[in-house]
Amino acid sequence: MEEIISIKQRFEIIGNDDKLNRSLAKAVRVAPTDISVLVTGESGVGKETIPKIIHQLSHRKHCNYIAVNCGAIPEGTIDSELFGHEKGAFTGATSSRKGYFEVADGGTIFLDEVGELPLTTQVRLLRVLENGEFIKVGSSNVQKTNVRIVAATNMKMQQAIQKGKFREDLYYRLSTIELNLPPLRERENDIHLLFRKFASDFAQKYRMPTIRLNEDAINLLINYRFPGNIRQLRNIAEQISVVEESRNIGPDKLLNYLPNYNNLPVVINPIENNKDDNSIAEDRDVLYKALYELRKEFNDLKKLTIDLISNKNTKELPNENLQLIEQIRKENDDFENKSNIELIQIQQSTPDQNSYQYIETIEEDESLSLHEKEIEMIKKSLEKNQNKRKLAAKELGISERTLYRKIKQYDL
Repeated sequence: MEEIISIKQRFEIIGNDDKLNRSLAKAVRVAPTDISVLVTGESGVGKETIPKIIHQLSHRKHCNYIAVNCGAIPEGTIDSELFGHEKGAFTGATSSRKGYFEVADGGTIFLDEVGELPLTTQVRLLRVLENGEFIKVGSSNVQKTNVRIVAATNMKMQQAIQKGKFREDLYYRLSTIELNLPPLRERENDIHLLFRKFASDFAQKYRMPTIRLNEDAINLLINYRFPGNIRQLRNIAEQISVVEESRNIGPDKLLNYLPNYNNLPVVINPIENNKDDNSIAEDRDVLYKALYELRKEFNDLKKLTIDLISNKNTKELPNENLQLIEQIRKENDDFENKSNIELIQIQQSTPDQNSYQYIETIEEDESLSLHEKEIEMIKKSLEKNQNKRKLAAKELGISERTLYRKIKQYDL
């Protein structure tokens, strides 16, 4: 578990979800090998982090790491990009060019959106996986390359294979180890933690106080399905940070940033199954508003109950209820006393209201805080001493060799 915490700190991964931890542990175990890995998961879940972890923990970490978005390269040029071309191979090829597989020789190549590759390119890729051979476009010479391939896709590969869009033999070569990252909606306990981290980052970036959600807004956020996953959550945090004047956000404001809020299951009557999507969305909105009003009424009722318990005059209550009321009152008083103590502690540590709180510290555990402080101290010392390691090490009270090791460890 300590190794997983260290990986999270190093690669700035936030969250404690069991599925996420299992995927990270799996990545750590396969990293020292040369096995091909296929990372699956919905768009926006952070699949691009896994190849970096695998590369940095492998014996290839001192060689090149190249990330290629296969879906962003036009079909007509993708073979040239991946495998290179010779001069005159096609119109515009005024000189020979190395491809990514040649440049990444000895290192790792990450093929993002590998499901978007054309079938002809898939054949070339299969040859690289089987025997490490490829041929440049416009050449007849076979070249060798020694690369570790990590691929990622948000496609359902079995369906793509059935439709003839992806080669089955290539799929089995790529997915020697298949590693799935869970969608954000299955990481309920991590959603608010991630939001706080993003809100803190944007507060620092835009030089403004950190936004915070109240309890109802937090529940609303957790129940949202997040079709765009972590990428969408980050965009929402940025939008609210920039647009909203108030730094305390309630559910009414948060709803403006959650398109097609659909945390409630849609039940369609068979008799009414000819409704269009707009009608279904309207019904869902009405149902949600009704439940929201019901929640408000429940909170009002709870407040009245607490007021009744707090009332010291209980003579009008039935005798059989006095003992129960006294017990509840005592528990409520204990809770209030504890809350008052915590409130005093918070008020004592609150800075001047005229100064901005730019950053909210997000900590998963104490070691994360110490880790970040160490990096910050090293950075400040290096800047102060104009990147002269000897002077910085003397100021920090460590040896120059230790400082050099930490610079390499933290990739500073």
